[in-house]
Amino acid sequence: MLGNVLLLILNTAAGFLTLMLLARFFMQWQRVSFRNQIGQFVVATTDWVVRPLRRVIPGLMGIDFASLVPAWVLQTLMVFVELWVRGVPLDGSVAGLLLGVWGLGLLELLRMAIYLVIAVVLMSAVLSWVSPHAPAASVFHNLSAPFLRPFRRVIPPIANVDLSPLVLLLVLQIVLMIVSGLRGNFAALLVG
Repeated sequence: MLGNVLLLILNTAAGFLTLMLLARFFMQWQRVSFRNQIGQFVVATTDWVVRPLRRVIPGLMGIDFASLVPAWVLQTLMVFVELWVRGVPLDGSVAGLLLGVWGLGLLELLRMAIYLVIAVVLMSAVLSWVSPHAPAASVFHNLSAPFLRPFRRVIPPIANVDLSPLVLLLVLQIVLMIVSGLRGNFAALLVG
């Protein structure tokens, strides 16, 4: 039971930091302004890890690897900690163990990114109906627009109601199912 409590606390802290790093990554990738409460919160919670890493890890074509790499490392560490706390015997080769843990960390990062996109799309849709002129509405709209754009090209509005968020959410749920299925491939590397 104590191990489960420890995992809950660590997963909550690591998940929060990972989501903030991913939010920073997405905001920089989409060139969303940080001059708002959400942007300032994201910067305040991640600057301590991102700024020093920028000296070592350069960006490439607008992709901020200094935000993405620590999120991946954090999720990889959480995979290892969870396996250790649960007492999973790691009997595979060293290369298999490294590949398995890194792969599971990458899948966890992808899962967290999908959850972040789902939350952003939901917030954007809700704010467009409830309070379209709220200060946070433009942030959520700008973050969700690139993901919704391909669906908006194919799905026309019906009576001025945009159904593209519903279709995107369905596709993201399918992607989550695929990611869950891939976990078993990497887990097999851990036990040999």
